Amino acid sequence: MTGALEGIVVVALEQAVAAPLATSRLADAGARVIKLERPEGDFAREYDDYVNGLSSYFVWNNRGKQSCVVDLKRPDDLALVESMLTRADVFVQNLAPGATDRLGIGSGVLRKRFPRLIVCDIGGFAPGTPDHERKAYDLLIQAEAGLAGVTGSATSGPCRVGISICDIATGQAAYAAILEALLRRSLTGKGAHVQIALFDTVAEYMNVPYLARRHAGKEPERLGLAHPSIAPYGAFRTRDGELLLSIQNDREWDVFAVSVLNQPHLVGHAQFARNIDRVRNRRALDEIVQRSIAAFATDELCALLDKMCIAYGRISSMGDLLQHRSATTTSVATPTGQVDILAPPVIVDGRRMALGRVPALGEHTDALRSEFSSAATVAAQPERGQTA
Repeated sequence: MTGALEGIVVVALEQAVAAPLATSRLADAGARVIKLERPEGDFAREYDDYVNGLSSYFVWNNRGKQSCVVDLKRPDDLALVESMLTRADVFVQNLAPGATDRLGIGSGVLRKRFPRLIVCDIGGFAPGTPDHERKAYDLLIQAEAGLAGVTGSATSGPCRVGISICDIATGQAAYAAILEALLRRSLTGKGAHVQIALFDTVAEYMNVPYLARRHAGKEPERLGLAHPSIAPYGAFRTRDGELLLSIQNDREWDVFAVSVLNQPHLVGHAQFARNIDRVRNRRALDEIVQRSIAAFATDELCALLDKMCIAYGRISSMGDLLQHRSATTTSVATPTGQVDILAPPVIVDGRRMALGRVPALGEHTDALRSEFSSAATVAAQPERGQTA
C-alpha cells in the first residue's frame, strides 16, 4: 500500500517526544523524514536502554526516519540544512524559543524564502504569553495545566498521568495540523506557519473541568478510578479481584439494577433514576453496587455483563497487556535487531501500515551530505519549498 505522503520531504530539527512523535506519523504515512541530530544525538536516545540497549522512547517515535548529524554552530552544516530546506515541504522544530531565529532559519525568514513551505514550531507555551520563554516538559505541563490536579485519588493528592500525555497529545495535534496545512496547500499553493504549545494542547483537553469550575463553581474532585460525570462508573471489588463497571445511560441503569444487582426496586428510585441523581448520590449508590458485586467471581460477573451488554474493563498491569487478547503488535527493525511494539491503531482497507526502520545516530549523514551539499545535485532537483 503506497503511503499517502509519498514524495513529501520533511526536515525535522527535533528532540524528546512531541516533535518526533508528529514526524514519525508523517514517516508512517510515506513521507521522507530527515531527522537532524546534534553530535551527541537526540537526548531521548538516552532516556533508557530497555530495548536491546536502545531507548524505548526513541524506538517508538523515530521509525522510518533518516538520521543526519549536524552542528548548527558550523557554517557548513547550517548551509547543509538550508540546502535541505530548499527541497522540503515541511520543517518541524521544537528547539528553545528563538533558537531557530538566531540561526537564521526561523519561521519568518523561511516563509518569505519558501512560500510553499509548511513550518511547524512546537513549544511549551504559546507565543505572546508571559511564559513563552520558559522551559517546559511534560510533567511540568501536567501540573501547570491542572491535569495533575484532577488526577489521583482524594487521599493521594495530585498525580502524574502514567505516560507523557502532554507530549503525546501535542505531537498528535501537530501531525493533524500539518496534514491540514498540506491539504490546504494543495488547494491554494501556499504553505503555512503552524505553532503548537504543550500547555495549550492539554489546557484545551481540560475544558470539561474548566467549564464546571467557571460556570458552576464546582471544583473537580480527584476520584481515582471513578468518573466525575457518570455513575456508577468505577472500580468495584469482586469475590476474587476488581473490575471497572460503566453505566452510560438511564436505560442501562435499569437493566443493571434488575439483571446484575437483582434489585428491581432501584428502577425509578428518586435518588438514582437519572444519571445526574446518581452522581449526586454517588457514595450511597457505590455502597449498594459494591455489596452486590462482592458476591460475584470476576469471570462470572464478566459473563453476565456481556450477556446484558453492560460495559466493563479489567484493570491490567503491563504483564496483562503483554498477553491481552486484543493487543496487536508489529515488528520494527532497529540497529540492534527486530523488536515488537504495539501497532498503530489505524486500519485501512483491512491492513495496518508497515513501519520503517529506527536509525542509528548519524546513519544517513554521509549520504545526505553527498546529496544536499553538491551544488549540481541541488540545482537539478525541483524546489518544492519555492513558488514556481
